[in-house]
Amino acid sequence: MTSGKDPNRPFITGGPSIILVEPQLGENIGACARAMLNCGLTDLRLVRPRDGWPNEKATAAASGADLVLDNAKLFATTAEAVADLHVVYATTVRTRGMIQEFVTPRVAAEQLRAHYAAGHGTGVMFGPERTGLVNDDLTLAEKLITVPLNPAFSSLNLAQAVLLIGYEWFQTGEVPPDRVLHTGQTRPATKAELLNFFDHVESELDRTGFFTTPEKRPSMVRTIRNAFERMQMTEQEVRTFHGIIAALTGRRKGEK
Repeated sequence: MTSGKDPNRPFITGGPSIILVEPQLGENIGACARAMLNCGLTDLRLVRPRDGWPNEKATAAASGADLVLDNAKLFATTAEAVADLHVVYATTVRTRGMIQEFVTPRVAAEQLRAHYAAGHGTGVMFGPERTGLVNDDLTLAEKLITVPLNPAFSSLNLAQAVLLIGYEWFQTGEVPPDRVLHTGQTRPATKAELLNFFDHVESELDRTGFFTTPEKRPSMVRTIRNAFERMQMTEQEVRTFHGIIAALTGRRKGEK
């Protein structure tokens, strides 16, 4: 295929953040950057890349998508990478026994476009090439994206997955922001606000002895987080639930 670069045509940037969690090869990161720019996506976030960052092999594989690589952001944890976002989807091929809503890339792209048009920070998470995202990362997502492919052979490499999601995003065009409705003047809660709320809930549950079986605590925490994530809470609702928990536990505002 010949080069598709044309400096005289409109240059599209922005879109949802693409979060690569523990990507392995620099070449794969570069190929993802190339796929992103093809679809007008320019916010790349990297969580603990195995071979370090910056990476010369990524630059070579990006085939000129330097805009994406030069502005890539590096994070130590997945939670930090999504902290400022309001809506996050995650890609996975495994159900892992978790109660979460699955959507196709096309449906995800339409929903993300509507949130993006409404001014909400959006992102899509992708896991390591060999293992995919772990359950604790999946709990940071409102919904999971799964690709309906040949059930006997549904293997995609990282760049293919990014391109597939990016292509569906690009095809949605502009969606009127009134497709995303919120009550009053509030906004969707950011991931940082949600994680702070989760810490509050879990610390109170620890204090009251709710987690009676230590080995079951991680799965119970994920179940609780998934339930709240599916609510797609607003910032006002998060503050209200903080107050509810404080009232139920008998703690006044400002007490520890």
